[in-house]
Amino acid sequence: GKGCPLLDGAWQNLGRRRWSHTERIGIMGGTFDPIHYGHLVAAEEARHRFGLACVMFVPCGQPPHKKPYAVTPAEHRYAMTLLATASNPHFVVSRLEIDRPGPSYSVDTVRLLRQQFPDAELFLITGADAVLEILTWKDSDELIGLCRFIAVTRPGYDLQQLERLPAHYLERIMPLAIPGVDISSTLIRERVRRGEPIRYLTPDAVCDYIAKHGLYRSEVTG
Repeated sequence: GKGCPLLDGAWQNLGRRRWSHTERIGIMGGTFDPIHYGHLVAAEEARHRFGLACVMFVPCGQPPHKKPYAVTPAEHRYAMTLLATASNPHFVVSRLEIDRPGPSYSVDTVRLLRQQFPDAELFLITGADAVLEILTWKDSDELIGLCRFIAVTRPGYDLQQLERLPAHYLERIMPLAIPGVDISSTLIRERVRRGEPIRYLTPDAVCDYIAKHGLYRSEVTG
């Protein structure tokens, strides 16, 4: 298919598959510091369940809501995301937020993708707990109109929590229970700092990258 200039050639990761701009695109944002199997399981399950042509991983440039800690430089997080997703022909990685100055807001990213793919259905994949905070997000009313949300939960999650959101939000939010993968980026950073193994928490290529570049050996909190 035709390459997407927003993705700096990453669209070729879709391989020989022909790309149609009218298909469904999943958007998975995050700090990815580092990316791990929990992210990958959620993305693949969303792709399968909702018939997404691809899932676009969008590493955050400047996280506006992140709890204070020294976020790893964006180029490292982008490289690890590329390594983790390379084997899946339906996964692509975008530099859109990394290359855009200022705080990274979901609505700005989705606006750009809506312009680039006016006929595609856009699905923002995020955790259900984050969706509960959507009313605090920048331009949340506009965002919920531009895309639908896939709210990733673990089996047994109390979906009634989502019902406190306005009705016009709820009709745009689809819960997705995924196999319980109790992994977090914080856990991985802490294990590296303590000299504990992280193999099988994230792909081997990411483990090797972290070791090669000496990431997470010390953690500075704000």
